[in-house]
Amino acid sequence: SLTGSPVTLKILQNWVPRVSHYFDKEHYIYVGHQIVIQESIEHFGAVVWPGALALSQYLESNQEQFNLKDKKVLEIGAGTGLLSIVACILGARVTATDLPEVLENLSYNISRNTQNLNRHKPEVRKLVWGEGLNEDFPVSTYHYDFVLATDVVYHHGALDPLLATMVYFCKPGTVLLWANKFRFSTDYEFLEKICNVFNTTILAEFPESNVKLIKATVREN
Repeated sequence: SLTGSPVTLKILQNWVPRVSHYFDKEHYIYVGHQIVIQESIEHFGAVVWPGALALSQYLESNQEQFNLKDKKVLEIGAGTGLLSIVACILGARVTATDLPEVLENLSYNISRNTQNLNRHKPEVRKLVWGEGLNEDFPVSTYHYDFVLATDVVYHHGALDPLLATMVYFCKPGTVLLWANKFRFSTDYEFLEKICNVFNTTILAEFPESNVKLIKATVREN
């Protein structure tokens, strides 16, 4: 079940779109930093989706509620890396993960936008949902304060492995923040599954873009 009354927000137009035929470079401003994101139209994972904008904006505006400074943060399905970059600027120890074919562009964006930060050096790693979790991220070594996910739910066949991945990384004390554009019945079905597994709260809704931001934590026994 969902608790709390979500805040209704708009995604702020704090970027200037630049058009090109193959690669787009989008310019954003978060936490006083200009962030330049290289996109590729070849991969879903190499485009900035509205959920990443919504959660980046929310974390910037709610730093007291969600203090990322020195916290261990894992982003699953990091895509272009915008959200991971914002988390780095906010002082987090970030691990950004995605499929192998997205990692080159992801690494490029994260490297170029965080190289001058006097903070923790972010890590970029391969993560295929539901595969090799124990081998690549053994529980004894890896514990995250926050797990971030944006627009990871859409019309694809990996929703069960995605849920299993969220469950794997969310230990007692971990906060899962998931922002998603809700378009299909599968999106709402996934939300129902999240509610069945975790304690869940809708923190905010962005009606213009149909984005919901959900906080989930492990249920105490």
